[in-house]
Amino acid sequence: MLPAVTHHQSDSLGVRLRHLVPASVRKVGARVVAARRASDVEQQLAALARDGRPIVLGPWLGEVGFELLYWIPFLRWFAGRFEVPADRLIAVTRGGAAAWYAPFASRSYDALAFMSQDEFRHRNADRAGRLGEQKQIAPTAIDADLIAQVRAREAADVVTLHPALMYRLFAPFWWGHKTTAWVRQYAEYPRIEPPPIAASLPARYTAVKFYFNDCFLDTPANRAFVQRTIAALADRGPVISLSTGVHVDEHDPCEPDVAAMQDIRHLLTPDTNLLVQSAIVGRAERFVGTYGGFAYLAPLCGVPSLAYYTDPNGFSTRHLDLMRDVLRTEGHPERLEVTEARMVAA
Repeated sequence: MLPAVTHHQSDSLGVRLRHLVPASVRKVGARVVAARRASDVEQQLAALARDGRPIVLGPWLGEVGFELLYWIPFLRWFAGRFEVPADRLIAVTRGGAAAWYAPFASRSYDALAFMSQDEFRHRNADRAGRLGEQKQIAPTAIDADLIAQVRAREAADVVTLHPALMYRLFAPFWWGHKTTAWVRQYAEYPRIEPPPIAASLPARYTAVKFYFNDCFLDTPANRAFVQRTIAALADRGPVISLSTGVHVDEHDPCEPDVAAMQDIRHLLTPDTNLLVQSAIVGRAERFVGTYGGFAYLAPLCGVPSLAYYTDPNGFSTRHLDLMRDVLRTEGHPERLEVTEARMVAA
């Protein structure tokens, strides 16, 4: 019997084999693979458009950044490219993000209306564990259960456009084989309009959202930086914290209790928290916080965004490159500034 090949040995073998193939050949191969993927995805999308049944978009169970930068722009492009009417499109998301889909989908469902916050977090973590990553590269049991719930609510048969198809299409860009132009040809980025909110907001205010993630770790220095930053902002005018107390992902908030900060937790439930945060970000004078998904929401709403990180190896610059390309071509490159926190004077 041959000895088993470990994952590490397999990776090392793959690296050695790639080194034996000239770079020019690898590039040609990557272009061929990307073209085949794009052709296959477009054929599947065309079949969905021709089908005639309602199309469930999702469910989206991942992070806000990918939802805003890739998934929703991809769906906007799909609806326009294949002339799919809004009354056929049903968005399934989580945490109150339905307003982001309203321009092209006539109705939506929230995963947290079908299960508790704790159950969602547990099952979503189990999904990621089974797939080996957070990205929805394949449907799982939680996807099937949510689609079944939607089918029952709709009392009709449906077809599904799952995020796995989008991940398959955009993979050549994330792997570094394609430029931002690859994504841009399959995505549309019109301005996001903030949803209505039942709250009295100041005429001018700063929206803040600091939390710990891979590029802004939980350290005493970072906690002190957040304290100083929010205190300085509060000295200049009203500050509204987007720290919600609602956790459906792995990000932990780290904002201090500042007297000038206007808390919004009384407005929130697990299935409305993203709606409320969107409404507040979209009406703010500016956004300040951790570099991550909400740093993208603000400029997409036309609001300047100042985002901080401390570990440059904690995030992929490809996503940032795409966001900057989108803003530059829309004539608003100044709306997103990403800065290393330790470079800011205390």
